[in-house]
Amino acid sequence: MRHTLSDQLLSRLIEFLAMRIGLYFPSGRWDDLERGMKAAAHKLGDASVEAYIHRVLSAPLTHQQIEILASHLTVGETYFFRDWHSFEALEQYVLPELIRSRRDSERRLRIWCAGCCTGEEPYSIAMLLDRLLPDYEQWHVTVLATDINPQFLRKAAEGIYGNWSFRGTPAWVKERYFKTGSQGHFEIHPRIKKMVTFSYLNLADDVYPSLSNNTNAMDIIFCRNVLMYFTEELAEKVVGNLYHAVVDGGWLAVSPAEASHTLFSRFSTVNFTGATFYRKVATDDLHPPPMPPQPLEIPALRPSPETPRRTEALPAAGEKTAAPAGPLLQRQHEPDDPCLMARLCANQGKLAEAAEWCGKAIVSDKLNPQNHYLLATILEELGQDDAAEQSLKRALYLEPDFVLAHFALGNLRLSQGRHGETKRHFANALALLQRLPLDEILPESDGLTAGRLGEIISSALTTLPRAAEMSA
Repeated sequence: MRHTLSDQLLSRLIEFLAMRIGLYFPSGRWDDLERGMKAAAHKLGDASVEAYIHRVLSAPLTHQQIEILASHLTVGETYFFRDWHSFEALEQYVLPELIRSRRDSERRLRIWCAGCCTGEEPYSIAMLLDRLLPDYEQWHVTVLATDINPQFLRKAAEGIYGNWSFRGTPAWVKERYFKTGSQGHFEIHPRIKKMVTFSYLNLADDVYPSLSNNTNAMDIIFCRNVLMYFTEELAEKVVGNLYHAVVDGGWLAVSPAEASHTLFSRFSTVNFTGATFYRKVATDDLHPPPMPPQPLEIPALRPSPETPRRTEALPAAGEKTAAPAGPLLQRQHEPDDPCLMARLCANQGKLAEAAEWCGKAIVSDKLNPQNHYLLATILEELGQDDAAEQSLKRALYLEPDFVLAHFALGNLRLSQGRHGETKRHFANALALLQRLPLDEILPESDGLTAGRLGEIISSALTTLPRAAEMSA
């Protein structure tokens, strides 16, 4: 493709996209960038791609502009159980170890797919959980799937796929978890669909880990084929935030092309057959975690004569890293502040302890709505939805304009499939946000602005079924 845009204009655009959206286009991908910008300009009816680019560069991007750019500059190339070596490691070692360690205690699992595209990856994880957890209903499992492209999220939330999404996928996947629809499409089973929550999140710009967007205390994070599109500086920032979003002993999975000892130096490298994972080892853990017993006896994803092999090397003693601390860990540690202690414990996955600290905060200040809101977020993570709802209602009784409490109630109803109530609570939050300056930071949000929350809610509303009833 012959360039019609000047190198100077392309360079300015590349720098802007890297800073604002997190997408990086080296010289080898300038053709892709120009092609995508032309398509976006045509979509918006601009007379020329140059005029459109100058308009993008001249003013802050609106939510609609980000959506259009992301839809034309990101590639939805994925399928179920893509890179099956990673899923075998997940099935045969990572998940069984977590399940064994939690079965006799809290029975809680939290997994995040960052850059979920059209949903095949998080749904694949949900299918594995369905196979590994016959008593799934007795567990509290979170599978969070985020992406910057709202069109991808809408398709993922629909859960309808063509044959192309099943290329190289074991036959049992389609037979067990999909029903045949019209025009050769396949619709995912409602049980699996319900296990995944889709949400808009910009890894380059948003705050995480954070209780406000449910990105804290993750056991496993999948962030595959995402970091390769970032600048080196942005990739370091994102990995630093992901490090703090994972609990001690938790896992980070990236694509083979993104493996890097330097970038992931804060993690311990764990090599399986055909796949590399990164594990966050507690600072006081001087030895690698022990190998678990034999893998769970379930049919393997694919026939394999050997159990995934595993080697592990801890970061060198005294090795320094420059990854930034997560937002909840940047604050000073003050043991006499129960609210702060609750946040710190929640961010580390110590939910029972976090709830205790919240109780102390409420006893010391019963009329503070923020204490009740914080308790609600922790109770929801513990799977105590009814108690979380009551805490949110107490927060709103004390402060009817508490935006994040309205947003949290909407998310709670969304997780329950009560779309009518979801819309009402989100509408209440949007109405309150319209009264605030776009750059105003919301209380209890870990740095989230009013404008950003408005974009997140608007994106979430687009993924709801259009025919959702307004009753519960």
